[in-house]
Amino acid sequence: MTRKISITIAIVLLTFRVSIAQDYKPSFIKTDKLKKDVTYFNLIDSGDVQNYVPNDKAYDWILQNTPLFECPDSTIQTVYNYRWWTFRKHLKQTPEGFVFTEFIIPVSHAGKYNAISSALGHQVYEGRWLHDPKYIQQYLNFWFFVDSKEKKQFLHRFSGWVEDAVYNFYLVNNDLNYVKSVIPAMDADYKLWEEERRFPDGLFWQYDVKDAMEESISGSRKFRNKRPSINSYMYGNAVAMEKMAVLTGVDSLKDHYRNKAAELKNGVENKLWSNKDSFFETGMEKGDTLANAREAIGFTPWYFNLPDDNDKYVKAWSQIVDTAGFMAPWGLTTAERRHPQFRTHGVGKCEWDGAIWPFASTQTLKGLSHLLTDYKHKGGMTPQVFYNAFHTYASSHQMDGVIYIGEYQDEKTGAWLKGNNPRSRYYNHSGFCDLVINDLVGFKPRVDNKIDVDPLLPANEWDWFCLENVLYHGKQVSILWDKSGKKYNKGKGFHIYVDNKEVYHGNQLKHVTIDLK
Repeated sequence: MTRKISITIAIVLLTFRVSIAQDYKPSFIKTDKLKKDVTYFNLIDSGDVQNYVPNDKAYDWILQNTPLFECPDSTIQTVYNYRWWTFRKHLKQTPEGFVFTEFIIPVSHAGKYNAISSALGHQVYEGRWLHDPKYIQQYLNFWFFVDSKEKKQFLHRFSGWVEDAVYNFYLVNNDLNYVKSVIPAMDADYKLWEEERRFPDGLFWQYDVKDAMEESISGSRKFRNKRPSINSYMYGNAVAMEKMAVLTGVDSLKDHYRNKAAELKNGVENKLWSNKDSFFETGMEKGDTLANAREAIGFTPWYFNLPDDNDKYVKAWSQIVDTAGFMAPWGLTTAERRHPQFRTHGVGKCEWDGAIWPFASTQTLKGLSHLLTDYKHKGGMTPQVFYNAFHTYASSHQMDGVIYIGEYQDEKTGAWLKGNNPRSRYYNHSGFCDLVINDLVGFKPRVDNKIDVDPLLPANEWDWFCLENVLYHGKQVSILWDKSGKKYNKGKGFHIYVDNKEVYHGNQLKHVTIDLK
């Protein structure tokens, strides 16, 4: 199986008509590549599942609703277009608003409208960049106000970081009224988690199957283990609730959630950190010890900037560049490869004991991004480490040389372990476009009226790229890098445009913060 994605558009495909959207005219990016990609994606799709945006409307919808992106790396470029195309396939219009599905076909463990909450956080992070906020708002409303009234509720079937996702959605669209409309429901949601899964010591427990990570080394369907995953999520949710309480002027919630976050931070650092392994590990109910297993969930605390910024905790990250740790030919594994129980659980069924899951890859890459941009102590991690891991992740989007996203992969061969199972195709259980926008290009949404761009792209990796038509705080923002000045003919260097007016120009690809004009 070749690792290089080769999307060849046959001459006959060029006759396939794709209507051109009339409302938005790109200023920098020619849409020929997007149009050819969408044409190809449509033609390799069986077409058996058509939701709100059918295939013949996909190009128009992507052009009007998503930030456009181009770069000289054909793999990352193609996968970026593909992931918006697949994300759109999961958008369903229901009598109770829009929802996004996880599986493209109905599955028995889903709730109403085939909705599943396990990847809700990933889906909101990805969808926050859509130009029309109603898709994500109505999807969130489904979980807060529709599912909550069902006799059989599904939001808490899986752990999640929905409050954190709502706050990060707000940072892009700046819609405070929406935050106000859902903050009581989010407060109730957090309290319910405390009733269901919180120990008296303040930490949360979870079965690995309810973490959507069944058959893991440290997991159990019986014992109430203190997993770094759910505890990091609840910390992130508490921090987000504090910030949203400040925005909405609810002082009682502000203080309440500040204390919750502090308690969880202390608990994770003092009870789930293994000095022996230099890693955050699962606290086992049976035996009251740590799991003695490094798993990808040990990187999750950095997704929410939970660990202190010091040399002690940052040692964990050395494991992602260690082939005995998490580094494998086809991506980052879900457990350390040296562990004697690596890939010994549930083989061929559902295994988080080492196989590559895009869900976990997304979390680990986001955590690494936070380490590189928000921490002083980086433990030898560099933008090049991020780029290499991200590029491998992009390259994994294929099956037998044809572009594909599925459930989970063999770390050595890249084979999708569900094979060609129809439920696995277009699996909406991870993020990609958000990692390009927010991390690789480095567009960092803020609570104030500023643009913050902190690229993780290594300085000499690409000679050019453009991220165009990001709808941010009601403004249209475009970011481009042109080393020679000949690609976009706007001059050499780094440019930022707001509503097609240049607001920044510099010679280097570097961290820039400017007022939004």
